[in-house]
Order: sequence, then C-alpha cells, then structure tokens
Amino acid sequence: MNNEPKKTSKEAASFAAQVGTKVARKLRAKRNATPGVWFGLGMMGLIGWSVVVPTLLGAALGLWLDQRYPGGRSWTLALLVAGLALGCFNAWLWVAKEDQSMQDEQEDNDDK
Repeated sequence: MNNEPKKTSKEAASFAAQVGTKVARKLRAKRNATPGVWFGLGMMGLIGWSVVVPTLLGAALGLWLDQRYPGGRSWTLALLVAGLALGCFNAWLWVAKEDQSMQDEQEDNDDK
C-alpha cells in the first residue's frame, strides 16, 4: 500500500540533526538581529503620543477652568506646561525601561 521505503534510524537521526541545526541557526539570527526602521518609527510614535496626550488634556482642562473661573491667572497655560512636563517624564520613563530591557537582553545573549 505504501510505496515509500522505510527510513532507517540512522537517516532519521541525520534528519533530526539537520532540523536541530536549522532551528539553532534561526534562533541565533533572531537574537542577534538589530531592530529595523519600522521598530524605530513605531517607538517614535509611541513616545510622541505619550507626550501629546497629557499636553492636550492639560490644555483642555485649563480652557475649561478659564471659562468657569475667569481671573487674572491663565489656567490654560499653566496646565499646558504641566501636561507637557508630565508627558516628557512619562516618555523618559518608558525609554529608560526599554533601554534597560535591551541591555538585559544583550547581557543574556553575551552569556550564551
């Protein structure tokens, strides 16, 4: 019924060794790969949004406060600056965390 010749254990071991070699080569290439252009653009987008969102929320809250409680002070300007500072701090924390993660991964790869 089956016309294929049966593989011997030697051929099966050879095939398994070839598969193991290819898997090890792919894993090594994946570990040593540098992030591409799209990764960098995506990271810039994330950092940008982490600064823009708190800044715009601060400005919107400031406008609302200026309309409700008019006075000599500009809540819009104060909360815009506060939102910008909060966004920059948030972006700095995120970048520091990613940098530490990449350094830890590099050290793990160097140990192997």
